[in-house]
Amino acid sequence: QVQLVESGGGLVQAGGSLRLSCAASGRTFSNNAMGWFRQAPGKDRDIVAAITGSGGSTYYADSVKGRFTISRDNAKNTVYLQMNSLKPEDTAVYYCAASTRYIIVRRPTEYNYWGQGTQVTVSS
Repeated sequence: QVQLVESGGGLVQAGGSLRLSCAASGRTFSNNAMGWFRQAPGKDRDIVAAITGSGGSTYYADSVKGRFTISRDNAKNTVYLQMNSLKPEDTAVYYCAASTRYIIVRRPTEYNYWGQGTQVTVSS
């Protein structure tokens, strides 16, 4: 059974940092693109960042460029999202997802496995 488990969310003041982790089990994802999405109340689930299987290529939404960094450790089957200079508008539930494709994909429908989500709240 494939599972993605996120951790690292919480409450932080504006300007602070958090590091999210996503640990996968049940299969290896070293050949698969993985991504982080977020969803605020009443809004769509939007991509934040994505990374190829090797980690050699990444994608970031414009709203987080220069502040967030996605990385992965295939030996640990884990993906990370380092979030710096957090803003109140970053408040959302953050989801980890794995695709069956190697290249970076951006739409939620192109991801086949999802974690349960972790809440990130940034206070002003």
